Amino acid sequence: MSDEEDDSEPEVELGERTPVEGAPLARVTSRLTWPIEASEIDRLEGESVIRTPEGPRELAAVIAEIDQTYFERHQEFETHVREVVGTGPVPTADQ
Repeated sequence: MSDEEDDSEPEVELGERTPVEGAPLARVTSRLTWPIEASEIDRLEGESVIRTPEGPRELAAVIAEIDQTYFERHQEFETHVREVVGTGPVPTADQ
């Protein structure tokens, strides 16, 4: 038997797919070109709903709570967003 033979069954059994409302913050920030102003983020992606530990939130509402108006890099913006929304487990759509 060769190590390169393809087994038809997965080695790790996957659980049921659990729906989560909102998009990951990284997905939203990857669609933008950096550096960028907060007002431009709001114009382009403000209606996007992101995942947070408290449940889904519209990005425009989060941006309104951030005092900074200009972001050099997406990491800087994501840090400010996480300061507003927090970090932790994200609730599923059923919860």
